[in-house]
Amino acid sequence: MSLQAGLLFRENYMVTSEYTAKHLGSGSVEVLATPAMILFMEHTCRVNLDKLLPPDQTTVGVHVDVYHVKPAPLNSEIKVEARLLQVDGKKLIFYVTAYWEDTLIGYGIHERYIVDKVAFAQKIRK
Repeated sequence: MSLQAGLLFRENYMVTSEYTAKHLGSGSVEVLATPAMILFMEHTCRVNLDKLLPPDQTTVGVHVDVYHVKPAPLNSEIKVEARLLQVDGKKLIFYVTAYWEDTLIGYGIHERYIVDKVAFAQKIRK
């Protein structure tokens, strides 16, 4: 399968204590933390892209612009969708959403770049 606009990836996540605002320090209540929601969005993109790329390639996140508009409680299941909007060489742009049940809790844009694993590791060591 080639990378082309329109690809849709989906993953489900549980809001366990390590993903709460209270635990991560981004708030004082036990609801899904914004940094955790962003992690879920990035993870959805990365793990699904890794299935489509050659073994020597992966992607790195370079930009996130999301809104966290509703809370999700501890022990809830979150559904994340990532739709590939644009492929521009190695640059990939996604529209990402997160839902708790039927409620939209977050949405936005996430950008990733395709990199060669070895070359990327060597570059950061220099």
